[in-house]
Amino acid sequence: MQLFSTFEHSSFIELAIATLEKKGIPQGSIFIVPLDNRLEERKVFDTLHRSDGTSLIDIGAALATAFSVIGASIGFRLAWGPIYWGLIGAAGGFILGLAIRLFTETVLKKKKRLLKGLHSEIIVIVDCEEAQGEMVENILFQHFALGVAKIK
Repeated sequence: MQLFSTFEHSSFIELAIATLEKKGIPQGSIFIVPLDNRLEERKVFDTLHRSDGTSLIDIGAALATAFSVIGASIGFRLAWGPIYWGLIGAAGGFILGLAIRLFTETVLKKKKRLLKGLHSEIIVIVDCEEAQGEMVENILFQHFALGVAKIK
């Protein structure tokens, strides 16, 4: 029987392996594979076939609405009138919101993605007999395994 489990990169992996060895699982039956970090940068703009779930125009739409209302209100006193100033306000608000969102996605969230990328997961594969399967699974979960799968 084989048990596959995933761990975050921490000292709990070593504790789990030491516990498994104390319970009679030989060191040759435990296989550990670290996952590689992503080397290429994530793309900001979505394509037709891939989307990351973040929208770049949400702040732009909100600011376009707010600035168009303000522009139309002020436009009653200005020479071009409320319609033109409402459209100018909408365009300015949309461009400002798009610039804010692009800044947050490319500069601020890039730092968070890099920090998350440093802590890759580790896969632990344990070869054992069926009688030991439940014990090994409990040990892995006690040492904070993210998930465990059994294959007979």
